[in-house]
Amino acid sequence: MNHIAHSSQPLVLGIESSCDETGVGIVRGTRLLANTVSSSMDEHVRFGGVIPEIASRAHLDAFVPTLREALAAADVTLADVDAIAVTSGPGLAGALMVGVCAAKALAVATGKPLYAINHLVAHVGVGLLEPGDGVPSVFAGGNALPENLGALLVSGGHTEILRIRSITDDVELLGSTIDDAAGEAYDKVARLLGLGYPGGPAIDRLARTGSAKAIRFPRGLTQPKYMGTAEEPGPHRYDWSFSGLKTAVARCVEQFEARGEEVPVADIAAAFQEAVVDVITSKAVLACRENGITELLLGGGVAANSRLRQLTEQRCMAAGIRLTVPPLALCTDNGAMVAALGAQLVMAGTAPSGIGFAPDSSMPVTSVSA
Repeated sequence: MNHIAHSSQPLVLGIESSCDETGVGIVRGTRLLANTVSSSMDEHVRFGGVIPEIASRAHLDAFVPTLREALAAADVTLADVDAIAVTSGPGLAGALMVGVCAAKALAVATGKPLYAINHLVAHVGVGLLEPGDGVPSVFAGGNALPENLGALLVSGGHTEILRIRSITDDVELLGSTIDDAAGEAYDKVARLLGLGYPGGPAIDRLARTGSAKAIRFPRGLTQPKYMGTAEEPGPHRYDWSFSGLKTAVARCVEQFEARGEEVPVADIAAAFQEAVVDVITSKAVLACRENGITELLLGGGVAANSRLRQLTEQRCMAAGIRLTVPPLALCTDNGAMVAALGAQLVMAGTAPSGIGFAPDSSMPVTSVSA
């Protein structure tokens, strides 16, 4: 598959299937033309979390209708497309496989170049998209990301702080969760509190009626032995851990039940949420301050959380960091973000991946493309 001619406005089709959303997006350069998403979330509700086999089968069912809908919305055909981009990792192995196989089939059938994209870096790429109708991209600079840029990605599968020197070839992981992702912790705690799945929206709603100060839950990896100092950083200075917090909530619920008392669900939800967003924002802002990051993009599904947005904004403002949050439909997993990063690679003259690559469920963030 040949290099495509360097183009300032390539028409790129993006395919996303890393978890339970089947996403197809189409962009022209940095302009968003279509963003179609089919979610299988409802099929996972009774299990209290995403079941990989069910997600994979749902991708198989949804892919062709989602692709057709996106092409119709953008008013283009496959023949018009200059390049295809697909999430090749990280994510659920089986789910990734469906999207990658579909993308390879399309690439072979159409002769279009194929780019294997890193899902996490794609979350940053949406910052460059102009949603259309004259609305500018969230980064007002248009086709270029700002200098000194960091990204805080918070979702069901990921919690990371990144430094982005170049979206096409220089992304550095500063810190990440060493166990549960924040969204995963929300789902598990919601199950403990009988709130159902997905846990994030339920806890966010309930927390507004509770007191975050009623109970003090632990903030993981904040002890001096993990943090160290700016001069001598500890082993987990910018990392997070949520498994101990989840256990603390479980013990708390057990204690109320053992005493025969009513469990104060709203207070526990508020205190749990405060513990999560407090430690996420404090560590993210610390990483920004100590690494010269003055612009921060907040992305991932948990960016929908009202308290996370509020506290991130407050702490960024206090530290002189400009915070950017893309529209919510572009924060959650979608094909538009994959197409956006694909377009950046095409415009940078990066060689396509070809069809010899395999999906990588633990693809490191330093690999922008395979």
